[in-house]
Amino acid sequence: MTSIGPALRQPAQVTAVGLLLAAFTVQTVGAFLPNVPLLVAGIATGFAVDLYLSERQRQTAAALRRIQANASVRQLIRDLLLVSGLLALDDTEHTTVYLPLVGGLLLFHGLHFACQAAAVLVRRTRTLPVVTRNIDASALRLSPAPPASLAKRPGDLLLRSGLFATAGLSVTAVTDDALYAAAGITVAVCVMLWALGELSVRLLSRRRPAGEAEVMEWLDNWLAEYRPTVGMYFSGGVNSAYQANMWVPVLEQLEERSVIVLRERFMVQKIESTEIPVLCIPKVSHLMHLEKTALKVMIHPANSGKTSQILRIPTIKHAFVNHGESDKLSSCNPYAKVYDEVWVSGPAARERYAKADVGVDDRDVHEIGRPQLAPVRPFTGPPGPGEFLTVLYAPTWEGWTEDPGNTSVILAGENIVRALLADPGVRLLYKPHPLTGTVDDRALAANRRIVEMIADANRRRAGELSCASLNPPAEALEELRLRERELDALTGAAFRPAADAVERMLLQGAPRPGTAREIHAATCAWERAYWASLPAWQHQVIEGRRPALYSCFNQSALLISDVSSVVSDYLASEKPYAVVNTTTLDGDRFREAYPTTRAAYLLTPEADGIGELLDVVRGRGPDRLAGARHDLKEYLLGPREPSATEKFGNAVWRLAEVAEQHRAPEPDLPEGPGARRSQQA
Repeated sequence: MTSIGPALRQPAQVTAVGLLLAAFTVQTVGAFLPNVPLLVAGIATGFAVDLYLSERQRQTAAALRRIQANASVRQLIRDLLLVSGLLALDDTEHTTVYLPLVGGLLLFHGLHFACQAAAVLVRRTRTLPVVTRNIDASALRLSPAPPASLAKRPGDLLLRSGLFATAGLSVTAVTDDALYAAAGITVAVCVMLWALGELSVRLLSRRRPAGEAEVMEWLDNWLAEYRPTVGMYFSGGVNSAYQANMWVPVLEQLEERSVIVLRERFMVQKIESTEIPVLCIPKVSHLMHLEKTALKVMIHPANSGKTSQILRIPTIKHAFVNHGESDKLSSCNPYAKVYDEVWVSGPAARERYAKADVGVDDRDVHEIGRPQLAPVRPFTGPPGPGEFLTVLYAPTWEGWTEDPGNTSVILAGENIVRALLADPGVRLLYKPHPLTGTVDDRALAANRRIVEMIADANRRRAGELSCASLNPPAEALEELRLRERELDALTGAAFRPAADAVERMLLQGAPRPGTAREIHAATCAWERAYWASLPAWQHQVIEGRRPALYSCFNQSALLISDVSSVVSDYLASEKPYAVVNTTTLDGDRFREAYPTTRAAYLLTPEADGIGELLDVVRGRGPDRLAGARHDLKEYLLGPREPSATEKFGNAVWRLAEVAEQHRAPEPDLPEGPGARRSQQA
């Protein structure tokens, strides 16, 4: 059963729906009494609420559509009640005066339905079988998208054009002069005729983008000309793009021609800016076109239900690289055995697969390090006198399973944050996992309370310091704005609100050579400007794509996290780190069960021991785990030499050679019935 309940969580949403119901009630009473003030008041209120819903409460408007109370139905009811009121206000002799007006209203709504039908056809013609980035696809007759009110939100067009008709009818109800209604309806009909014409023109053959067969022929030709040899395959949800993005810079460093293959259309714009061509191929039948290409190696940062579809292509060798390694059960998923090889960071991951006994052959496991960690700077010692101690709290999310210790946010997050905020010399960076709260509402609620605690602490600290000299200079803020504009210009972050996938394909054609280097330099400049623009004393909640996690690593002197890949990555710096033990295991058994915690300071859910931990980081106490961190780093991430970037490149080259041998034609078989039977077998 459809319900609008989940959409009505905020007082503003409940109030808007209540006002809409009240407006229709008042208009109904005004139409059947009849009473002009009530009639006009109901109309005006209903229109105001509808405009508010279309501009500020699209989620609520979508919920109303699900119960068939969309903008078209609401406008039709509004006009019907208004005409009923007009008929009730007049005597029978003048009733015939309003019949042409009723006909005009019917024409207006009929044209609206025709516009909706045309909009559906336009959207279908502009839904191509592939979506691209960093590829010149102008041969597909790409064009800018029509206005959103025509193609995406026809209800908005009805509401705004219907305002003329309803206003004219309302004035007629007050003045008893039908000319006002006729004029309003005429304007509304003209607007609809214009909209229908705009959409119809886009359905002409010379204005439509290429059809399916033409697009796939173009794709085959492009692949044959570009000849990519290595690709990254990714499929996931709206919050999972970070899993692929961490491998984009690594692919950019390869000498081979690379391509990124996606399956969800929305994911195209979530991939970080890069020169690497991006192909989104939603249908399995179209995905099979990759079989006849030069592709030899495909890396996979994550498992998904759609991964099995590309594994059907026998000409490509597949390597699972994961999006991070931890002691979680998900880091040795049995699904990994479907890949030709599993590439891991160091000996720890190899042992993890062996102990899990999930069917992954040890011969298929290859250690390549973590090439993403090159930007992580090494430990340089405790903060100097008078400097704030920056602590990064980066908890993981609750996960799909109920394994103990998945996240500290629920049981320990508020205690940890409260203890850190109580230290006047600490600056907290809170970076929750992007998926926090997507499975367990308790994690979502705890995350919100933590954010509120940080905001309150900032207000208190600002009042206590009351010293403007601790604020960054105006030049730093201006520098940040400048770097923001430069980065947006390079990454193409700004699109028209009405832009669709076809328009973005047109705007995101083949990039200029050297764009990747420019983007990297601009990103580094933005990060420096970002941190310089923040008051040194101010706690921060870090969300969104920027700044990246590794940039937060470099700002911090201490990490507090959970059993997650964040811990393994942070060890590249050899800085002190702490892990929250929210399981029922004691310290020794916890470290034995989770090897990534062997060099960690352990915290309880009550945040016991944070004071002593902060003293260690400040150099006031012995750092007894410094040597353990050095040893654990090599165990988790592999030896320093050769570099992880070099090892990754060698792994790609070696697997490509295997794929090439697999593609080589088999030797001719001897003739005869037995040979034919063997060949068939």
